[in-house]
Amino acid sequence: MSRSLRRGALAATAIVFSIAALSACGAGNDAQTLQVKPDNAAVTVDDVKIQNALVITQPHQGVKGPAVVSATVFNNGRTPQTIDAITLPGTTATVKLTAAAGAAGPITVPAQGSVVIGGEGNPTATIENGTEAARKGDAQKVVFKLSKTGEVGLDAFVVPASSYFKEYGPSIVPAPPGSETTAPAPAEGDHGAAEGGHGTEPSGEATTAGH
Repeated sequence: MSRSLRRGALAATAIVFSIAALSACGAGNDAQTLQVKPDNAAVTVDDVKIQNALVITQPHQGVKGPAVVSATVFNNGRTPQTIDAITLPGTTATVKLTAAAGAAGPITVPAQGSVVIGGEGNPTATIENGTEAARKGDAQKVVFKLSKTGEVGLDAFVVPASSYFKEYGPSIVPAPPGSETTAPAPAEGDHGAAEGGHGTEPSGEATTAGH
């Protein structure tokens, strides 16, 4: 084979791999379990598989508020397991587990089933001191402690609660600094009108008197 033909074959192979990679990423955006890219953190230990593990922080830089751990946990065993705790080694962060029914405590993973952590109607894992989570774009070690399998750890990507991560992010999102609006102070001439305006036609403006 001539040198030019070899170069052409290599170029064609590279294009095929590129298209395949793009197709894989596109398919992952519509995943039924958690709508994130399939190349997110995943690990399998015995009957338990954890995939799409993420630490989702506040959407705005510099805002102090809770973060969350989001993941899909599969149980291929014949008996249910519970996620008794989630920890972030190397930080002082504490993670509060809440079942889908809203009660604080372990999260049940049914036998031959799965559970999505994060999102409306699902169990949640809230990092109460969210600023202890790693910076956006980093990877944070996350350890799931299960009732039968024990500790299962993996490195989860840290992302802000925006785009398709928004619906799985923290339920409490404080306003970013400087976004609060302040009502303008009344002009000096308005004081007399406010004090002596009784008995005149209403202006249609609400007042704060009596609050």
